[in-house]
Amino acid sequence: MLGIGLGGFFDGIVLHQIFQTHAMLSAIIPMDSMSNMKVNMLADGLFHALMWVATLAGVALLWRALKGRRGAMTSGWRLIGYMLAGWGWFNLVEGLIDHHLLSLHHVVEALGPSMWDWLFLASGAVLILLGHGIASKAGRAA
Repeated sequence: MLGIGLGGFFDGIVLHQIFQTHAMLSAIIPMDSMSNMKVNMLADGLFHALMWVATLAGVALLWRALKGRRGAMTSGWRLIGYMLAGWGWFNLVEGLIDHHLLSLHHVVEALGPSMWDWLFLASGAVLILLGHGIASKAGRAA
């Protein structure tokens, strides 16, 4: 859950705000007028609020897992692995739903559906595999 929230924040902050490659609804509500930009900004804000809830839930789950338990997630590498896997799940699910199924936006909106959408999905799969690999290796070492 923590990785999902942090992955969502990365997507929203880096892709939506810093690089401005797309907004949450930019494929169906183009950013060609002030009113459309306001709708997209509201959608991005609601998305960030949801990612905030996911991050808080992840922190609460982590705290509950650690509270009073010996050996529960004592490895920092295990935590990093699960966070990477969560980020990967965010990329995979968000990419499938928003980029491919609903076409709400694309990684680089100016290009429409493109290889960048597929690379975003691939990054999700790589992060999931890498994260689970790190977490399981750290779990065996603990």
